Amino acid sequence: MSYHQYEACINACLRCAAICNHCATACLEEDDPKMMVACIQLDMECAAICYATAQVLSLGGSQSTMLAAICGDICETCADECSRHDNDHCRECAAFCRECLKECRAIRNR
Repeated sequence: MSYHQYEACINACLRCAAICNHCATACLEEDDPKMMVACIQLDMECAAICYATAQVLSLGGSQSTMLAAICGDICETCADECSRHDNDHCRECAAFCRECLKECRAIRNR
């Protein structure tokens, strides 16, 4: 498959990575950042896998489907964790993670 066939997922991955980085940074500024350790860790993992997935998809890599499945799983885990916190940046992150999950699953189901 080519870049154009993966374009929606590539864009969702890049948006998700950016907002995960923002969420991790914002979590560090919370009153009790120790309470946010799991969220921060998942944000960083999610951003890393989203960037990697976007890169491999843009190359039309042979492992694109498998990587998209892994990315979707991590996005789902990150969204679940962010949903546990009552702040704007975590809510926003959860929404972007769920959108990325949706796009990654669409690739897996092709």
